[in-house]
Amino acid sequence: MADVSLKEIALIISVVAACYWNSLFCGFVFDDVSAILDNKDLHPSTPLKNLFQNDFWGTPMSEERSHKSYRPLTVLTFRLNYLFSELNAVSYHLLNLVFHAVVCIVFLKVCKLFLDNRSSVIASLLFAVHPIHTEAVTGVVGRAELLSSIFFLAAFLSYTKSKGPDNTIVWTPIAVTVFLVAVATLCKEQGITVVGICCVYEVFIAQGYTLPMLLDTAMQILRGKGSIPYCMLQTLLKLIVLMFSTLFLVVVRVQVIQSQLPVFTRFDNPAAVSPSPARQLTFNYLLPVNAWLLLNPSELCCDWTMGTIPLVESLLDIRNIATITFFCFLGSLIVFSLRYPGDSSKTVLMALCLIVLPFIPASNLFFPVGFVVAERVLYVPSMGFCILVAHGWKRLSNKSVLRKLSWVCLSVVLFTHALKTLHRNWDWESEYTLFMSALKVNKNNAKLWNNVGHALENEKNFERALRFFIQATQVQPDDIGAHMNVGRTYKNLNKTKEAEESYMIAKSLMPQVIPGKKYAARVAPNHLNVYINLANLIRANESRLEEADQLYRQAISMRPDFKQAYISRGELLLKMNKPLEAKEAYLRALELDRTNADLWYNLAIVYIELKDPTEALKNFNRALELNPKHKLALFNSALLMQESGDPNLRPEAKKRLLSYVKEEPQDANGYFNLGMLAMDDKRDAEAESWMKKAIRLQPGFRSALFNLALLYSQTAKELMALPVLEELLRYYPDHTKGLILKGDILMNQKKDISGAKKCFEKILEMDPNNVQGKHNLCVVYFEERDLKKAEKCLVETLVLAPHEEYIQRHLNIVRSKISLLSAAEQSTFPADGTAAVGKKKIPFENLKEVKHEQKTTQTLNSNINKEQSNSKKRTEKNNTDKETKKKSTKEIKDIEKKRVAALKRLEEIERILNGE
Repeated sequence: MADVSLKEIALIISVVAACYWNSLFCGFVFDDVSAILDNKDLHPSTPLKNLFQNDFWGTPMSEERSHKSYRPLTVLTFRLNYLFSELNAVSYHLLNLVFHAVVCIVFLKVCKLFLDNRSSVIASLLFAVHPIHTEAVTGVVGRAELLSSIFFLAAFLSYTKSKGPDNTIVWTPIAVTVFLVAVATLCKEQGITVVGICCVYEVFIAQGYTLPMLLDTAMQILRGKGSIPYCMLQTLLKLIVLMFSTLFLVVVRVQVIQSQLPVFTRFDNPAAVSPSPARQLTFNYLLPVNAWLLLNPSELCCDWTMGTIPLVESLLDIRNIATITFFCFLGSLIVFSLRYPGDSSKTVLMALCLIVLPFIPASNLFFPVGFVVAERVLYVPSMGFCILVAHGWKRLSNKSVLRKLSWVCLSVVLFTHALKTLHRNWDWESEYTLFMSALKVNKNNAKLWNNVGHALENEKNFERALRFFIQATQVQPDDIGAHMNVGRTYKNLNKTKEAEESYMIAKSLMPQVIPGKKYAARVAPNHLNVYINLANLIRANESRLEEADQLYRQAISMRPDFKQAYISRGELLLKMNKPLEAKEAYLRALELDRTNADLWYNLAIVYIELKDPTEALKNFNRALELNPKHKLALFNSALLMQESGDPNLRPEAKKRLLSYVKEEPQDANGYFNLGMLAMDDKRDAEAESWMKKAIRLQPGFRSALFNLALLYSQTAKELMALPVLEELLRYYPDHTKGLILKGDILMNQKKDISGAKKCFEKILEMDPNNVQGKHNLCVVYFEERDLKKAEKCLVETLVLAPHEEYIQRHLNIVRSKISLLSAAEQSTFPADGTAAVGKKKIPFENLKEVKHEQKTTQTLNSNINKEQSNSKKRTEKNNTDKETKKKSTKEIKDIEKKRVAALKRLEEIERILNGE
């Protein structure tokens, strides 16, 4: 076996880099979204053992909706990418490019077993540039093929060393082979097929048998004219070891999938659910289709499902000619390779093994798969194709007449394939470019129309997306998902009636009740989302909440393990003021998935509704244990700690809010609540900084503006509060407390009695029964020396609040002044706005009890077909004006000091009134 030279390695690496450099500019598209962006197994917070319990997409293998694609080692490489670069697509594509180069180099070493050096390099170069590989190399999920191929080829190379001198058995390479087969299988299932290639190699290449020789030996043994040769016994022993090792791997694999095949819909693979003979004719026709893609990769498509290839339903279908031609050609190659001895037949035989055996798992011949044609599964079979081409080129180039022509043709093929690959890579730049390129090849696939619609939907281009979704329903009228997409888009366009009609069409296409037959085996999990989406739509109408609940319960009855239905129903039950039932729904969902941080978060919200903050905080903490960056749990648990009033919890609350603003740096609510925490701790400068940042991010932030003004007024910076209050009242001219605070500052600090009067009069225009505003207006009348008006005002105020003792005291003072003092002896209320305060604070002090404005609580609901919001903050962006009155011990002491000062001023006034 010839070694691979450094020049050959450099050549292959250069060619691979030249063909795939532009793949580094592509993003995550198509299946990458599920395998990378939505796969929690990539996150460092997920235990490593989950990689060996979940499928390729992060779904537990035990769940019926799992695709049963068990590739933990491939996911492990994704996790390493995430560890170094998180979701930076460049690193993922770069690693794929490196793996492809490694495969090409190892493949070159394999080629040298059967071809001369020149032909081996040509086969490797053709493999490196073949456009059919763009899906496996440029698509990140294609890494499963790349990794599996490396260990696939390494296992085969190891096995070729198992034959020692005098045909003895060398067991170490065989043990290494079994180990590498297991590793290849853990990267992708087709890795196990290398065992078949090793068996063929052992019998026909290593031992040099031909089919006639084997038949002749078998006949002699059966006739009793001879015994099994010793060398053949050794071969049988090696084959038995390989077979038992393979059987062990198969048993383990079956145990992993719990003896369940994945459930696919008729849209994924229409032929799989078709009756005979359409099923057999179509599956056989797909073989020449795949062969044609290898031979002429001019029209490539990322998705060949649904109506891409119409069913072959009759023996008279002209496409059967292609099937017959393919099998005739394949059969002739098999006969040639098995019947005749010689290097040429051995080369053809090994090429055929590489083409046929790795393709068997994807052929639909033994079990159905979830696709019609998939270009990436041709990655390994194309190796055999490249060996055949290189071998054929060698035979032609050896003829002097055809030598120049063979070189010209070879150069043209390599150059055009390289250009096609380079151009094809750009199709994978984004989902829109990928699916639009696919529609140029095939317009009969509704899934492609849907996917272009999804790409436009992600760009918020709902009008264009709707056109593609509607086209999908026309291409495939019974496509439930397409009608769901139309409904969701109508909802995004605020066309509720049309959205409901589309959802009802989708619902009508769902399977009907069949007594004694389980729904779970017949209904695709994604299609059940039609009940969720329809329920979410109609529950916006308060009169239809029960109808929405019925839809959720129907979905649960069809699939008791449908976690999303429990989550959505729990949210609805909270809206219906049934927290105990909501709690039961979430607990049921947690039985299905205890590792879902969103479920623990939602359960925490339920406990808040049940007035159990302790349990709520425990569940928030559990959500954060599972996902330390769970933004809503960080935010709302911090609020809960802040609202508890426990000073010991404030440092942790601050820590969580800092984590939240790191994750959501553009959300003003995070900075606002950091400001409120700082106010609680009397860190005034820090509070001011956080409030200003919140206002910069969200101009007109009502709570932040008011509390910043309040902070200034509490720290003897009343004049700095005025411009803040002006801005607040510009956005919210009816902000009562803002008007009161402004009036207080104008009268006590600016001595602007007229300005203060306007503030209090505006309050009474909006609310004539506002005691605070009316009393403060009475103070203004007194400052204006209009005692009669002040008396009348206080009488009216006392009617509104007959139990407020301080109002009666003020009225008595005014009446005493009217009756006893002359005009020259008239005095004013204290200028600090705290005149005549009895045992209660006057309104100006009451104002300073306001700390922050409370928000509404909502649960988190997971994404369903891109319809439901991924996150709803417990605090809404447009804050309500419901301020909680919560004071620290230090605040209370400050207020008491002011009360004492006010009482002293009151005593002075009363001494003046009494003529002392």
